[in-house]
Order: sequence, then C-alpha cells, then structure tokens
Amino acid sequence: MTTVRIMTYNIRKAVGTDGRKDPGRIAEVIAEAAPDIVALQDIDRGENGDQLKYLSSRLGMEAFGNLRCSGSAFLSYYPLKGVSAYDLGEGGCCTKADATLSGKRLHLFNVQLTADSVRRRFQVASLLGPDLLGSCHLCCPTLILGDFADFWLGAGNMALNLELQRAKRPWWGSTYPSRLPLFGRDRAYLRGDLRVIDAVVSRTGMARQASSHLPMTYTLHVVDPRQYLHLKKMKRNGMEVAPG
Repeated sequence: MTTVRIMTYNIRKAVGTDGRKDPGRIAEVIAEAAPDIVALQDIDRGENGDQLKYLSSRLGMEAFGNLRCSGSAFLSYYPLKGVSAYDLGEGGCCTKADATLSGKRLHLFNVQLTADSVRRRFQVASLLGPDLLGSCHLCCPTLILGDFADFWLGAGNMALNLELQRAKRPWWGSTYPSRLPLFGRDRAYLRGDLRVIDAVVSRTGMARQASSHLPMTYTLHVVDPRQYLHLKKMKRNGMEVAPG
C-alpha cells in the first residue's frame, strides 16, 4: 500500500479573520501540517496567479491549476497529470487531476461549491454527472475533497452520500468559521480502494487567523488493486484442460 497526506484548504484569497491579506500565514499553516498534496480553494485570481506562485515557491511544491477558469488549484510534491478545470455553474467549480503515487494512479477532484441551497443542488448534480464523477473513464481510486459550502443537510448532501463514501473525520470535524468552528464544510469523499487512516483539523492560533476556514488533512492508504490467485495445492496428475 502507498501512504499519502492530502489537505483541503479554502484560503479565502489569503484574507485572514483580522481582515489582513497575508499569504505568508497560509504558507505557515500548510507547512506545519506537512501534506504531500494540497487542494486549495478561493485563490485570488486578480493577481495573475501570484498567490499560487508565492505559495508554490515558499513551500517548494509544484503548482497545478488554471486560475483563469477556476479559483481552485493544487500544490503537490508528486507529479499531477490531466489537470483541468470545470465550471459547475452558478459560481461552483472543480479542478480535476491525476496523481501518480509509486506507480498507482489516484483521481483527485478539488471542489468549491456555493452556499445557496438551490444553486448548490445543481452544482452537485453537475459534479456527479457524466463529465466528472459519472464518467466511465474513472477506473482508479478517487478522492473528492474541498469546500462543500453547506450548513445543514439538504438534497445535495443526500445525493453525495448515496453516490460516494464519506471519508472518516475527527470527532469534532468542524472547520468553519475558523474562530468558532460549527460546520464541517471542508471534507472529503471516497470511491474505490482508498483507506483513511487519519484525519486532522489544524486548530492552531495561526490557522484560526490565516483564513475563515480551517484546513483538513487526510492520511490515506492507496490500496494495490491487483488481485492474486493463490494455488494452495497442485494436483499430481499434471495439467488439466480448462474450458474455453
């Protein structure tokens, strides 16, 4: 099995709870959690990607994403391929990428939805549709994570829970608002041979100041999908004829 640490973090354009824009604080929060891959949401697109470039340089991670199409992107120590941004409609977006981990492929979906319940319902339908999670080309383990922007249970949550497996969370897994977290907006869903062995919300003083969201970091096992046939006992009479 391959182990990887993946964080989801809505950085709110690096504007902290004190109203000050400081991407340096975001970098410190990420560095303290030490993830291998970070799914970032709500990056400031008005600076031609400077925030993403700054975080990439500061952390020594490679940046993946097209901020002209979406406010979400990835930072990663692993190579990512097939990076593409999708408009979920009504302000929602999804950035998709494939990570290669010790020869195994992991599909990643970085999601940012909107809080309006009606809009969010249609965004979830787009996410589960044939262009994304409903695609027949998804044949490897899949991790869907990000800001799902919900405060209470609704139709969108029911659709997600029916189609996907919700990832394990800490007993108190709330991430929003960061000063007094009451809602678990930032989370993950699984599909395929993935095992969550740990999930941690960063609750340091810096994390509470850096953004209105707290980051969630998952430690996952990507299970080898190959199956082996074990022959317990060979028959002594030689070969047998198999049908077909």
